[in-house]
Amino acid sequence: MPDTFVKPIFKRPESVLVVIHTAELEVLMLERADRPGYWQSVTGSRDSADETWTETAVREVREETGIIVERREPPEAGVPASVPAVSLHDWGHEERYEIFAHWRHRYAPGVTHNTEHWFRLVVPRDIPVTIAPREHTAWVWLPWREAAERCFSPSNRDAILKLPELVGAGAAV
Repeated sequence: MPDTFVKPIFKRPESVLVVIHTAELEVLMLERADRPGYWQSVTGSRDSADETWTETAVREVREETGIIVERREPPEAGVPASVPAVSLHDWGHEERYEIFAHWRHRYAPGVTHNTEHWFRLVVPRDIPVTIAPREHTAWVWLPWREAAERCFSPSNRDAILKLPELVGAGAAV
């Protein structure tokens, strides 16, 4: 029997938030396909308890934007939508929040809260972006304040608002 991966019926209430930004703090925002007017950063649930937070972040960035976070340094030559692994920064920060009622059907009965682990990914402004049409209908680069204002998610907004403080505190851009 072939070894295949079957996606779980219900989403795990454990997800990542990946704020993709340039060195100048322009933030990549994505419009949700299932909720026009809802703008966000990359988000996604862990596929299994064995998938690390970093693996989830790398997978979700690739699935939602086409950007490849390379595991080797430097990234593969000739792959325009790739960045080195050192560009992905784990904030070591988690938020627990109540899942919006209109999305609870995606989770097992009785699940009302999600734990979100934060990352940021620094990319060049001209990196090619290829959105997943089933998940997003549009994308745009915005200065960090405008990006925060456009977010529908309070935790996403908070993460974007923390970018200048984090980068200004001497964190690697």
